[in-house]
Amino acid sequence: MDRGSLGSTDALLQAIVDVPGYPRPGIVFKDITPLLADHDVSGRLVAAMGEPFRGKADKVAGIEARGFILAAPLAHLLGVGFVPLRKAGKLPRATFAEGYDLEYGRATLEVHRDAFEPGERVLVVDDVLATGGTAAAALRLVARANGVPVGFTALLDLGLVAVREKLGGTPLHILHTVAS
Repeated sequence: MDRGSLGSTDALLQAIVDVPGYPRPGIVFKDITPLLADHDVSGRLVAAMGEPFRGKADKVAGIEARGFILAAPLAHLLGVGFVPLRKAGKLPRATFAEGYDLEYGRATLEVHRDAFEPGERVLVVDDVLATGGTAAAALRLVARANGVPVGFTALLDLGLVAVREKLGGTPLHILHTVAS
């Protein structure tokens, strides 16, 4: 994390609330809504998430749901379009779908088949990187829809497993890794 652009790591982490047992026992949910409620901090963190990819992306794809909150303003900041990667059954037109394992179950992401022009460079955004399953599925989904993943960025890495190999060499930019 660029501490100069965001302030102290302690201040950032203090704004995130741990919610034990959500969405199921054994999981500690990282609630970032207090951090997002601070206009200055949220603006600086979005800028920091996108800085390594400035000029390298044609679109920003955000993973439902909290990835949307970060990806849409990041797309605006980078001057590119935003594409939602939604949970199954939420998009109204023809989609590509990609299933993946979560630390607490299985899920599917979808994207409209025409979301990207062939060869468009796509930055994928989420809030938290846990096992890497969602991130890897999102990158595969972008590629299936004719996009070229140029990076993955997230606010937090939970440090649960080594995930870089799951991302197939796609550049990874994380603002903070939580000690496990």
